[in-house]
Amino acid sequence: MRKRRKERKLTLKNVAEKASVSEGFLSQVENDVNSPSVETLVRICHAIGVDAGELISQASRQTKVEIIRRSDWDDIELSHTGFVTRRFFPPDFRTVIDSAILVIEPGKSIPVRKNIKNAQEILSILKGEVELTVGPDTWTLCEGDSVHFWSSLDNQKIANNGTITSFALWVGTI
Repeated sequence: MRKRRKERKLTLKNVAEKASVSEGFLSQVENDVNSPSVETLVRICHAIGVDAGELISQASRQTKVEIIRRSDWDDIELSHTGFVTRRFFPPDFRTVIDSAILVIEPGKSIPVRKNIKNAQEILSILKGEVELTVGPDTWTLCEGDSVHFWSSLDNQKIANNGTITSFALWVGTI
């Protein structure tokens, strides 16, 4: 729903007014926190300009489980940046939480996510070691270590200063 609204360059306020719902309720529906009645869903879809049946059909086809096997790790081709984020779900399905397997070559790093405010992140090292910088502090994390932290837009990065490619499970709120 959010994707379609944004494609049409409609604001929450515009759609909420047309559908006779509050902006807060519409936001909750888009974030899968609240479910509208059928009648309200039809009004929201009409305000966005999409067919409610098509939207429901698309949602029912949505992948519910995505598996990345350990054996898949060796198939990753690293780009010129020296890191890859192998995500579990496509962007449209990431509404509250995002997750990925991070693959980082020696000597490379991953910068802070852009446009994230007050987000939480979890990093669990699966293979190798990484250096995590959040604000003024830096920690070395080894295979088996995990950390939960608040994102720092000012200074944050995940770096591989070791000699082997590192793999980490990363989870973050949006």
